[in-house]
Amino acid sequence: MNRLLIYSFFLLFCLTIKAQTATEVITKADAKMQGKTNRGMMIMTIIRPKWTREISMKVWAKGVDYSMVLITEPSRDKGTGTLKRERELWSWQPSIDRIIKMPPSMMMQSWMGSDFTNDDLVNQSSMVVDYSHEFISDTIIGNYDCWKIAMYPKEDAAVVWGKLEAYISKNDYFQLMIKYFDEDEFLVNTMKLSEIREMGGRTLPTRLEMIPAENSEQKTVVIYRDFEYDIELEERFFSLQNLKTIR
Repeated sequence: MNRLLIYSFFLLFCLTIKAQTATEVITKADAKMQGKTNRGMMIMTIIRPKWTREISMKVWAKGVDYSMVLITEPSRDKGTGTLKRERELWSWQPSIDRIIKMPPSMMMQSWMGSDFTNDDLVNQSSMVVDYSHEFISDTIIGNYDCWKIAMYPKEDAAVVWGKLEAYISKNDYFQLMIKYFDEDEFLVNTMKLSEIREMGGRTLPTRLEMIPAENSEQKTVVIYRDFEYDIELEERFFSLQNLKTIR
């Protein structure tokens, strides 16, 4: 009888435990990388077989709806900016003194000749909001036990990828790799995240490598520098006027 009671209580306890869903894992991993708000500097290096180009930029973001990118180097591109406000994307070109509203068709285009798209850079698509999530398997990347999670676009989501695969560490919710697939589920790009260290009061990957599937001899590397998280940053900061004047 005592054994039966113990077993019954154990079974009841197990049934009341809420299993962590794939969506909860993706949400935690995204929050670790983004925070409620953030600002910092990034160095982007575009690597090709015969040449290399480096771009320095400042970035600001508030949630998934607001972000701004300002190029600070090289001098020929200095002052060029990109602004996202909800579903609208704008580009400031100081060389022609003009703000250009970018249509959805430009989301898949390369940003500044890199292997990142416009969509990748400003998080136009939200991994949390725009996709459904499901566990595929467990795997190991480096020294980390990881979940492999598939993400499929929701019917009403304005996204550019047909499928994503995310590899998230189980203990710390680090994003360690993301694979991007087209509408026919052919692999297009693979992003590898590494150099995990403390930055802005949190521990996270600070090096991103985007590698195209069709050409493994080229890639784009992004290094995070001096990031701050969960700072005071109002929506009005992300304005067209600020896009033209911020330094």
